[in-house]
Amino acid sequence: EVAEVMRVSKMTVYRLVHSGRMPAVRFGRSFRVPEAAVEQYLRSAVVGGRTETA
Repeated sequence: EVAEVMRVSKMTVYRLVHSGRMPAVRFGRSFRVPEAAVEQYLRSAVVGGRTETA
């Protein structure tokens, strides 16, 4: 679901979680990413060398 919202692959989300750039909670073999974490990541994402808020 996170990958769909962000319009990226599941592997990209997996890498973000494992690198610590996106917080997540592990349940067994899967991860749960809070909706607020996805929104915060997208707001802070760099696009074209500038942040969306700049």
